[in-house]
Amino acid sequence: MLVSAKDMLEKARAGKYAVGHFNINNLEWAKAVLLTAEELQSPVILGVSEGAGKYMTGFKTVAAMVSAMLEELNITVPVALHLDHGSYEGCYKCIKAGFSSIMFDGSHYPIEENVEKTKELVKIAHTMGLSLEAEVGSIGGEEDGVVGAGECADPAECKAIADLGVDFLAAGIGNIHGKYPENWQGLNFDVLEKVKEATGDMPLVLHGGTGIPEDMIKKAISLGVAKINVNTECQLSFAEATRKYIEAGKDQQGKGFDPRKLLAPGAEAIRATVKEKMELFGSVGKANA
Repeated sequence: MLVSAKDMLEKARAGKYAVGHFNINNLEWAKAVLLTAEELQSPVILGVSEGAGKYMTGFKTVAAMVSAMLEELNITVPVALHLDHGSYEGCYKCIKAGFSSIMFDGSHYPIEENVEKTKELVKIAHTMGLSLEAEVGSIGGEEDGVVGAGECADPAECKAIADLGVDFLAAGIGNIHGKYPENWQGLNFDVLEKVKEATGDMPLVLHGGTGIPEDMIKKAISLGVAKINVNTECQLSFAEATRKYIEAGKDQQGKGFDPRKLLAPGAEAIRATVKEKMELFGSVGKANA
């Protein structure tokens, strides 16, 4: 059964660990993340961008697939199915499709419009029992056509959004989507501390978790980050393992071309990446915390 992410993230914030949000792109991705979470007894958030949802034929398909997987794989840990960087329209689609959590990314709107739309969606999400994530200060890089330069959030704007009753908040602190460039300046912890002061006990979200040094991850968690998003690293792991399988000619041996065999190394690579992140985030064994 899918659950809201609110309870798991409040527990994570209080326990000084973070729950991993892992984007899924197909059945293999979802299965790999769920099996790893169950093995490690870790709560987990399955993230779905609007592009990935469209690729998988629609949000209803995704929700039905994940719900069936929870039953068929006997998953007992808390699992939230979460819209990642959702548009105003996308949020409504996911609410209707059966998601248990949504993110409204209004960071590209003027703060007044971000507040107005977020306030409306918070009310509807909570009426339906869903958790809602909001964003202030755009995340650097590109995510489904939404491009951000990695601006740092204004703590006062964070407070304005937090006061609307959102369940967790993504605040830009210099983080970016995708690979980090060599000249990246690192996370801005001064801004993170000010955001924490402004928002109190609000669980905070760190997008762009791929490539951030471990010491920065741990410091961010100590300052209130309770949800960390990982996508690119799983994609890179999958691509590398699949490439090695083909370059070794294993797809030409026996029935090595069978998709179930062809995709297996990549799926195992995702599991290894997810395990590494869950251990780093400190969520292992916290399923019943």
